[in-house]
Amino acid sequence: MSRSLNLTRHCLGLDTRIECVVLPLAGNNGLWTLICAAGMAGAQPSTIKAQGPFHGAFAAESILTDIAENLQGMGYEQSADVPIWRAYPGRAAPFER
Repeated sequence: MSRSLNLTRHCLGLDTRIECVVLPLAGNNGLWTLICAAGMAGAQPSTIKAQGPFHGAFAAESILTDIAENLQGMGYEQSADVPIWRAYPGRAAPFER
């Protein structure tokens, strides 16, 4: 599983977007976080959520997989677009790049 995910959905003439990324927390202590930003495509995200900490990248990636499967069941499709909100998740939790 990738450590990032971009999903989009077109509904009622509107394009919504969700970007998720799995990142290590600062401190090299083996803890990871999952951060998701959501909103209208072409605008700033309206919601930013963080989950974790998780012990290891695999645990966080597993949650990301579950979220992706759930959202795809709701009509979201994976997008090959580059992340447009990469700067915003940094405000939700301290992490290393």
